[in-house]
Amino acid sequence: MPSKLTVALALGLLAGIATAYIALSVPDPSAPQITATAGKPAIGGPFSLINTAGQRRTEKDFAGKPMLVFFGFTNCPDVCPSGLQTLTVALNELGDKANQISTLFITLDPDRDTADTLSQYVKSFHPNIQGLTGTPDEIQSAIKAYRVYAVKVPDEKDPKRYNIDHSSFFYLMNANGEYTKHFPHSTDAHVLAKALAAAL
Repeated sequence: MPSKLTVALALGLLAGIATAYIALSVPDPSAPQITATAGKPAIGGPFSLINTAGQRRTEKDFAGKPMLVFFGFTNCPDVCPSGLQTLTVALNELGDKANQISTLFITLDPDRDTADTLSQYVKSFHPNIQGLTGTPDEIQSAIKAYRVYAVKVPDEKDPKRYNIDHSSFFYLMNANGEYTKHFPHSTDAHVLAKALAAAL
C-alpha cells in the first residue's frame, strides 16, 4: 500500500502536468498571431481614364480578351523606355496574335503626360500599345488598384522639375479582368511573348 507521502508526490506531479498543459493550450495574447491566407493577390480593378484620342475608357472597354498593363511616364529616363521596348519585341514576335491582347501604358505623371504627349510617346514603340492618362485622382485610383509604388522625387537643383520613383511590372490580366501574373520590366522579351501567347 503506497504511503501518504508517495500519494502526495503523485498528486503534485499530476497537478503540475495539468497546469503546464493548460498554459500551453491557451494562446498568449501578447504573442504575434500568424494568419494563413489563400487566393490570388488583390491586383487590378475598375478604372476610368482618358486615351490618346481624348476618349474616356474603363476596364469594361477591354473585357473579352487578355490585358497587359504597364505603369510609367514619358519623362522616365530608362526603366519605362526599356520596358516598352521589351514589350514591343514581344508583341512583334506574336505577329497578328498581338491584336488579341490589350496592351495599356498608364501614366504615373498626369500633370505632364497629356493625351497628346502620350500619343507621341507610344508611337515610338508598338502600334498596339494604348496610352492612358487622367486627372491626378483618377491616376491614383488606378495606382491603388494595381498596387503600384510611385513617389514624386523633386529635383534638388530645380524645384520645378521632378522624377518619379516607381515599381515597374507588366501585369497580365485575363479576359475577365482578373490578375493572372506579373513580370518585371527586365523580363526577356521572348519569355514575355510566350507567356502572352499562352494567355490567348
